[in-house]
Amino acid sequence: MRQVLVTGGGGFVGLAIVKLLRQMDISTIVVGRHHYPQVEALGAISLLGDIRDLDFLSRSMAGCDTVFHVAAKAGIWGSWGDYFSINVLGTENVIKACEQAGVANLVYTSTPSVVFNGKSLCGVDETAPYSEHILCHYARTKIMAEMLVLRANTSALRTTALRPHLVWGPGDTNLIPRLLDRGRRGRLKIVGNGRNKVDISYIDNVADAHIAAANNLEMIGTAAGEAFFISQGEPVVLWDWINELFMHLSIPPVAKRVRFRKAYRIGAALEKLYGFLHINAEPPMTRFLAEQLAKSHWFLVAKASRVLPYDVRVSNEEGMQRLTHWLKEEGSDGSRR
Repeated sequence: MRQVLVTGGGGFVGLAIVKLLRQMDISTIVVGRHHYPQVEALGAISLLGDIRDLDFLSRSMAGCDTVFHVAAKAGIWGSWGDYFSINVLGTENVIKACEQAGVANLVYTSTPSVVFNGKSLCGVDETAPYSEHILCHYARTKIMAEMLVLRANTSALRTTALRPHLVWGPGDTNLIPRLLDRGRRGRLKIVGNGRNKVDISYIDNVADAHIAAANNLEMIGTAAGEAFFISQGEPVVLWDWINELFMHLSIPPVAKRVRFRKAYRIGAALEKLYGFLHINAEPPMTRFLAEQLAKSHWFLVAKASRVLPYDVRVSNEEGMQRLTHWLKEEGSDGSRR
């Protein structure tokens, strides 16, 4: 890699990738809807624009050999139009721009949600089919986008998709802040029996996986046209892990429980209510969230370890230490963010 472009490079995962690229002294361009001082402080170029603007993307990619497409509309609530235009049409533009600019390698940040079918998934590998039980626009549009990326693989443009699960660590602006906020307000309940196991992915390991995938595409190309699950390779009991985090931060553990079927029914009712009233805020419970909180979902990383190759550099234990230290250093255990 000599010159690289990162979409969404100001976000949690994107910024971690940019940091690694700059440590490797690779010329890096970030495109996003804002200017990012932290990106420019690393010596990368920050370009203001939208991935739905094909001309902008094509100009931005001039001279690049590799693109990391990380930008997406995340979350589990919002209009179909927004999710489709950003996650699907935006990805189409990224692919077209890569082809127009002569980019050789494209690494796409996907999600395990593309195979989540509402049932517990234990030790699933990449042969699992795309889900047909889809309860949120995010999962549906990520399926569509991943399919576009993998089908675009050619000898001229090598493509691959990574599926990191529940990315966490210092700098997190989504998962951890939401957990801490709800925990402090006593708004969390264990859904189901509380013994469901899930994969988690420490941020540094996720960034490593992206660099490994790009290097593979550039050199031997065995990752081309393939998707890979990325995680710690060691699933955790979700509610035990949350309560361990809370213990480090002196937040009362989650003890109250709600049956899965009840949570699912509440989620369905809230979705209808919020939709009828055109409320933009995410409901406190949805059917998708109820399933995610109650079911097991962990995946094998053997393929990524063998092909990329991917290695878990930061363990769960070390990651927890780094996270809690960072949160305490932030002040009020990170509650200012």
